[in-house]
Amino acid sequence: MNINLTIIGQAIAFFIFVVFCMKYVWPPVMAALQERQKKIADGLAASDRAARDLELAQEKSAQELREAKQQAAALIEQANKRANQIVEASKEDARKEGQKLIEQAKAEIEQERNQARDALRAEIAAIAIAGAEKILETSVDATKHSEMLDKLAAEL
Repeated sequence: MNINLTIIGQAIAFFIFVVFCMKYVWPPVMAALQERQKKIADGLAASDRAARDLELAQEKSAQELREAKQQAAALIEQANKRANQIVEASKEDARKEGQKLIEQAKAEIEQERNQARDALRAEIAAIAIAGAEKILETSVDATKHSEMLDKLAAEL
């Protein structure tokens, strides 16, 4: 056998094998590689989207948390203001009630003082009449004496 003929036969067989592989084996292998490459690229894109979505969700939750804290602080401030208003209103009501009680007590005292004066005047009048009767040793008319005391009170 001739070596050249063997090499040529091998080259022809190799060429036929390469053509067969390029026509029938290579396209499915390349399609599988491209499909796998596409799946990997899609997976990476999906993970990037998921990472961005996670970041956005974290930012959104942080923003909502800040807003909730602000609202809670505003509600607490409003409640404190309302509590202070209620306390001040209660203090004012208590002051008014105290002032009212003081005024009533003053009016009561004034009324009792006037009653005591009137009682004292009547007592003094009775003592004066009794004294005058003893001095004069005669009876003094009570109606005339009342008129005289009323005139004297009016002058004073």
